[in-house]
Amino acid sequence: MRRRGWGGLERRLLKNLDYILIAVTLAIMIFGLVAIRSATAPSLSYVKRQLVFTAIGWAAAALVVSSDYSGWARYSRLFYVVNLIMLVAVRFIGHEALGAQRWIKIGGYQFQPSEFAKILVIITLATSLSRRERIISWGDLFGAMAHILPPLVLVLIQPDLGTSLVFVAIMIGMMFMAGAPVKKMLLLFGGGVAAAVSVVGAQLVFHLKDFPLKAYQLKRLIVLVNPEADPTGAGYHVLQSKIAIGSGGALGKGLFFGTQTQLSFLPERHTDFIFSVVGEELGFIGAIVLLLLFLILLIRAVRVASESKDLYGTLLATGVTSMIAFHLIINIGMTMGIMPVTGIPLPFVSYSGSSLLSNTMGIGILLNVYMRRQKILF
Repeated sequence: MRRRGWGGLERRLLKNLDYILIAVTLAIMIFGLVAIRSATAPSLSYVKRQLVFTAIGWAAAALVVSSDYSGWARYSRLFYVVNLIMLVAVRFIGHEALGAQRWIKIGGYQFQPSEFAKILVIITLATSLSRRERIISWGDLFGAMAHILPPLVLVLIQPDLGTSLVFVAIMIGMMFMAGAPVKKMLLLFGGGVAAAVSVVGAQLVFHLKDFPLKAYQLKRLIVLVNPEADPTGAGYHVLQSKIAIGSGGALGKGLFFGTQTQLSFLPERHTDFIFSVVGEELGFIGAIVLLLLFLILLIRAVRVASESKDLYGTLLATGVTSMIAFHLIINIGMTMGIMPVTGIPLPFVSYSGSSLLSNTMGIGILLNVYMRRQKILF
């Protein structure tokens, strides 16, 4: 008789869990809780809420782990439809804040459907790509693009440029692992970048209002090149962030002693600019420790993708890895002034219930694929 462990899982499967991945994710979460506590002092409400989201996130991850990922493909169409319905619902019952309609309120809480859309896109795109022996033709490439286009457009019109770019990053990573020719991918996405630059350039030249970018999004691109062009407006976030990180030095000013943080000069310090808090109060050493933790997490994620028993598992793990890596690069680059401000949170660190839940579910997917990496278990 097979022995059952936690959640009905066989004990032999639990022995295959990547406990290093679990430990490093917990370490990053603890890092985030400490940073949020400092950024929102003297209040404890944000930390308490983040702890609740953390518990719910791990419960969701446990649910993901308990279901054999190989069976998810059967429900791919249902997941895709649910994803679109969820994103369309935002247009009708969504809550607007900070100039964007991205959230749906349930009771005293609100969640961001676009965060969970990332997980559903990973599952459905992995199903679609794994059914092909290899992505070779232009038709295969355009087919993958057509798959993510509807959810991408629905997110883009919220407007949420940052999350829509995450979809693109997920698609690129998964297409590469599915065997797409590098030259064709470079031509395709190089052409896409050129087209985007041309359209934005036309918006600037002809003074088009809110097309394709909203006015505030356009200003963020302008201040990326020259933050001093609008030091009290669009450039304020970046300038204050750079001051905070730069003033931290090697060892930082100490928790609860960062002037930019504690005197509220640094905006969105507990969400989008949480890395600036780390840089100011824990210094270069603290920031490097956090980055090393993320590096370990990404290395383990790549290992999961490489050791999967099938292409479907490899694509699932690649999608999650691409999602986390893109968030990491854009968020930290944004705080240092080398990436545009897009509102993308730092995974597991920023205060954000929906982001924390979706990313922890992503960890659940990685654990699921890794624990079932062997085709025959003895």
